Amino acid sequence: MRHIDRIFINGEFVTPHGTERFDLYNPATAQVFGQVRLADELDAERAISAAKAAFPAWARTTREARIAALKRMHAAVAARHDDLLEAIIEEYGAPASRSAWMASYPAEVIAQAIDALTAFEFTTEVGAATVQMVPLGVAGLITPWNSDAGFICGKLAASLAAGCSAVIKPSEMSAWQTQIITEALSEAGLPPGVFNIVTGRGETVGETISRHPDVAKISFTGSTATGKAILRNAAESFKRVTLELGGKSPTIVLEDADLSQAVPLAIQAGLMNSGQACVAGTRILVPRSRKAECEAALAQAMAAVKSGDPRDPATEVGPMVSEKQWRRVQGYIRKGTEEGARLLAGGEGRPEGTQNGWFVRPTLFTDVDNQMTIAREEIFGPVLSIIAYRDEAEAIAIANDTDYGLSALVLGGERARGVAQQIESGRVLVNTLAHEPKAPFGGFKHSGVGREMGAWGISAFMEPKTMIE
Repeated sequence: MRHIDRIFINGEFVTPHGTERFDLYNPATAQVFGQVRLADELDAERAISAAKAAFPAWARTTREARIAALKRMHAAVAARHDDLLEAIIEEYGAPASRSAWMASYPAEVIAQAIDALTAFEFTTEVGAATVQMVPLGVAGLITPWNSDAGFICGKLAASLAAGCSAVIKPSEMSAWQTQIITEALSEAGLPPGVFNIVTGRGETVGETISRHPDVAKISFTGSTATGKAILRNAAESFKRVTLELGGKSPTIVLEDADLSQAVPLAIQAGLMNSGQACVAGTRILVPRSRKAECEAALAQAMAAVKSGDPRDPATEVGPMVSEKQWRRVQGYIRKGTEEGARLLAGGEGRPEGTQNGWFVRPTLFTDVDNQMTIAREEIFGPVLSIIAYRDEAEAIAIANDTDYGLSALVLGGERARGVAQQIESGRVLVNTLAHEPKAPFGGFKHSGVGREMGAWGISAFMEPKTMIE
């Protein structure tokens, strides 16, 4: 059994005041492999106090000093790649197709922050005024389980680049990954209190951070429901807030799309991170004139996707992170059938050859109406829906008929860009799944508030201050 019983406050590993023990599961076996001792409200308050004390000195550091600190962080995180990879596979169940990227990304996102900080304009002349970008104060960083280390490093790097100190509340379900990253970051030699990592429950540690008057900024990635609660809490002290929330992303296959290229991209967009991705393209919109052709091609591709042991190199979809999440996905599959959608691939139950783990059959529905539950709600699993449209105008209307607006994908010929420009989404990809780290990332509507990545990610932890002489 692996026992994790330390948190990181004011530059030191300390025993939490909290006493609750939380079991850590291997989702591929449904077996407990460890326990973490969770922090409580008092631990969160101690961390906030340490960050508050460290903020003034860190806010006065130079660009060069912050870059040097980020470079030390980058080297320390990169050195733990192999340890992190093992934790990602055992604790999260990410298959080889995803886990290698997840183990490399934490160091990469710090490097991206270094590039953004190097080019960042802290001072701008505007007419007779000088506008200075100044750090907000203590930043509360609340991160999810579906890319634990990446979110910790990305949010922390941006906040430190801006001159903020930070208190991080990672998901309790990712405690082993968090421990490895915390050990690495502690090796970077930042001043005590500049960052603090406190693993605990959202309703205790997260609630304390989102309500505490000494926290000036909240950056949260997670569910829309929790994002709404954070907004309400933040309002009491006018905290600045960045929320990266859920999605129900459309993939629009246009009339002139080459299915040999479009289908693999549509499947990859829908199944990325085993479907446990806020940007997953789970609504596949196809022209009614090519519906049968699209159904056949998508069903064939979906049936070929292997769901199972994350250590098998052939696996493309790993297990769901928890039994709760597995049951949630099974319920949506059942709901889709009950509401009249037609099953083309997958369905309820576990894939052939799997037994105890929280594995899901990659599932594809057709004859889906955009008002069905599986088309409206974020499932967070490998469940995709085909929705037919008459013409481009209806495709755009269906794509935009959602509470969300985080990401979208348009697949087609010369008209693809024009369609993409009419989609209400923070990010729209055209015939690619490429990511551009220098560009802002975030959502419209219920998919969030504010932006991360690049210069926008640093600015999110700052306020403009105007000086006129």
